[in-house]
Amino acid sequence: MQASSGFSVSRPALKSLALAVTLALGAGAAMAQEKVLRIAMTAGDIPRTSGQPDQGFEGNRFTGIPMYDALTQWDLSKADKPTELVPGLAPSWEVDAKDKTKWLFKLRPGVKFHDGSAFTADAVVWNVNKVLDKEAEQFDPAQVGVTASRMPTLKSAKKIDDLTVELTTTEPDSFLPINLTNLFMASPAHWAKKLAAVPASVSGKAERSKAAWTAFAADPSGTGPFKGARLVPRERFEMVKNASYWDPKRTPTIDKVVLLPLPEANSRTAALMSGQVDWIEAPAPDAMDAIKARGFKVYSNLQPHIWPWQFSFVEGSPWLDKRVRHAANLCVDRASMKQLLNGQMEPATGIFEPGHPWRGSPSFQIKYDVKAAQALMTQAGFSASKPIKVKIQTSASGSGQMQPLPMNEFIQQNLKECFFDVEFDVVEWNTLFSGWRLGAKDPGANKASATNVTAATMDPFFAMVRFVSTKSFPPLSNNWGFYSNKTVDAVVDKARTTFDAKERDKALAELHTLVVDESPFLFVAHDVGPRAMSAKVGNVVQPQSWFIDIATMTMK
Repeated sequence: MQASSGFSVSRPALKSLALAVTLALGAGAAMAQEKVLRIAMTAGDIPRTSGQPDQGFEGNRFTGIPMYDALTQWDLSKADKPTELVPGLAPSWEVDAKDKTKWLFKLRPGVKFHDGSAFTADAVVWNVNKVLDKEAEQFDPAQVGVTASRMPTLKSAKKIDDLTVELTTTEPDSFLPINLTNLFMASPAHWAKKLAAVPASVSGKAERSKAAWTAFAADPSGTGPFKGARLVPRERFEMVKNASYWDPKRTPTIDKVVLLPLPEANSRTAALMSGQVDWIEAPAPDAMDAIKARGFKVYSNLQPHIWPWQFSFVEGSPWLDKRVRHAANLCVDRASMKQLLNGQMEPATGIFEPGHPWRGSPSFQIKYDVKAAQALMTQAGFSASKPIKVKIQTSASGSGQMQPLPMNEFIQQNLKECFFDVEFDVVEWNTLFSGWRLGAKDPGANKASATNVTAATMDPFFAMVRFVSTKSFPPLSNNWGFYSNKTVDAVVDKARTTFDAKERDKALAELHTLVVDESPFLFVAHDVGPRAMSAKVGNVVQPQSWFIDIATMTMK
């Protein structure tokens, strides 16, 4: 299979984009005075701006981390080693020695929301309740799905004093500080003002709350290095620098950031080449040489990431036979796929590669071996004249999805050699992502036997637990295929209740060994997060992360 050629788009499309950018940036004189960074995202819409972004981790990258802070966060300042958990709005935390379901978090003093109100323990409790307490006035179902599944054991929050909060989990959970990087702090005072302005004609607690959150999204207030300035859904979002940000090291020098949704890779590439934007996510692979030749810089780094097919284990699924799962993993030519993507991936032999402390020692070695795959399929009762039919739900673009259509079509041709008849159900990225938590039994899955949603692997829960634990069945978390294994559950419990880091690593290595040997996934690739930027963008650090820090960048 060949990659698509060229990166041109129609003149009307470029004219429309040029108009959108012009409207976003204002007159030429204003553009000259301001340091403006224009970014073309892979998302088809602006990620939610009200505190808990949608659009996968591209939302966290572009409307979460820039405008909001969490109690804990990732250190995005280094490119030469995996990102580490560091203090955010909480300088310190500890688990209760006697009751490991309780944690005390000390809060950073003097932090202000963009609206001028103070960040305190009351704000933490309020933000926990916005996604966990259905009776809370500010409870927002729209923000629950992208948050609760990422911190499934968090139960409640209680104020101890203005700068101390107690968080309680449903069971001992050593992963909690990592999970909390996903809970962004929005301003309760600002939201209350929006609620007060809701017309009296809007009745009912849920309806009034929804109206308040809609107004908040158009005029958001967090504690982050950038402030929301202008939102035009599906067209653009503008942020301006927060000159009084609490962390001097991350106080921006860029005046304005403009986010533009451009889900098609060739359109993004053309926008960069024509000067309409300064930065594009996931450039068209076959345009890399031309991009570099024109003086643009391409950044990439191995990310904690897996690009998989996640198999269904519901009754009647074609993946119930482990021989079939192993055969699929042996039938993908990952080295040739890397060539297809112009080097912008690394082959996956599991969720973690050799050398990682959580790799373990799997007995099943994932490699390209068509004959071995065919032999397994023959044993399972399939042949060229009697192929097994599988249906994969995927998207045309999206956060971390890399180049999903070319990659899936490549796999389709590979698997045909091993007696697989592969069908695709292509849906919009946010639909696919939302369906990830609804599961294979949901009507929205359209009877697909696998889903192709990429996943972050920088913490134990994200990397493995949410996909293989029976406690993570939909709708609680992302065990989309309803995979269940008692041995796996026991190792998950051991890892989650081990608070010594070295011993926890041993348990996680044991878990990963089981995951590879059982193969509830088709392990395909790790992303390297390619993005192309104008040479005008400086101080760019491409960390080993899904995220990147815009706040510390510069514009010439």
